[in-house]
Amino acid sequence: MKIVQAIKKGDEPFVFQNSNQLKEPLVLVFGNRYMLESEHIFNEVRALFPEGHIVFGTTSGEIIDDKVLEGTVVLTAIEFEKSRILVKRCNVKDYQHDDKKMGTKLAAQFPKEHLKHLFVISEGSSVNGSALIEGIEHLNNNGCGLSGGLCGDDDRFEKTLASYNESPKEGEIVAIGFYGDTLEISSANYGGWTTFGPERIITKSQGNILYELDGKPALDLYKTYLGEKAKELPKSALLYPLSVKTTENSEPLVRTILNIDEVENTMTLAGDIPEGARVQLMMSSVDDIANGAFHAAELAMENRKSSPELALLISCIGRKLVMDQRTEEEIEEVKAVIGDNTVISGFYSYGEMAPFSGQDSCKLHNQTMTLTLFSE
Repeated sequence: MKIVQAIKKGDEPFVFQNSNQLKEPLVLVFGNRYMLESEHIFNEVRALFPEGHIVFGTTSGEIIDDKVLEGTVVLTAIEFEKSRILVKRCNVKDYQHDDKKMGTKLAAQFPKEHLKHLFVISEGSSVNGSALIEGIEHLNNNGCGLSGGLCGDDDRFEKTLASYNESPKEGEIVAIGFYGDTLEISSANYGGWTTFGPERIITKSQGNILYELDGKPALDLYKTYLGEKAKELPKSALLYPLSVKTTENSEPLVRTILNIDEVENTMTLAGDIPEGARVQLMMSSVDDIANGAFHAAELAMENRKSSPELALLISCIGRKLVMDQRTEEEIEEVKAVIGDNTVISGFYSYGEMAPFSGQDSCKLHNQTMTLTLFSE
């Protein structure tokens, strides 16, 4: 595996951190939404990698090595020497926002033989990540892994962009398939958030839209808990996500509120919140989040046969808001576990995709650190 990385700031050209001649590389370009809206960005990257498979995604912060950047574009180009990749894309508008059907159609484009892993970079403004994952895994009968994340737009929640081999645009979902017998890919996630307050039951919901808790309007109840911070919704909701437990024995999922509808008195979350599920508010501290990142890295390294050469990190915008000036500490915790020889790239997101520890099925998470580790 050969890897080169570069950073672009403002109107300046990309500055490369290292140099290498790459053949038909996978080029991951994560960056600030305003910068990826530039009409020149695709041609600029294409000129650098004429044979590259170029994948774009907007972020709520860019990760490169042990640094967290803002208002930049980070580029990571990877040549796989013993394996191959296949990249496919689709758009939510082509499926009338039937996200499960879209996921099924997307996954069907990948031949199953020797497929080790799918890594998904999805638009993050309107997609129901739970339904998307359910659709992708519908045809997954060969045990291939699945991880990835929803694109971000800092804390604006205006729009997110992604693309494959074209200028970034709205509504895109890009999936990267990794093929090869020598590939070793592991993924894991962990949060570090704790519940507080009374447990309530979802009495009315539809998909990822929450209407009522305990028979009362959910938005009104949530605003009561937030107090003065309710004026800052939906941004302030990132500091107080919901723990959702669908059954008595299921692992609780963390759900971030992506948007609110004052007219309908509803909240739109990043993934499904089924009726009958039990929910509680959550909160965290800087130290808890840093420790959570360390534990996520430990889980990703469990049972690996070889040291990772590449780590793709997707962490949540909510974690970044809590960490503030200390955000890089969670990246440093990850690096302490996976080692200095692993190339690190990634971004802060509106949602993370990974299986729970010890499970095969992928889930949509919020407020977690998610790692996907690669070696050939």
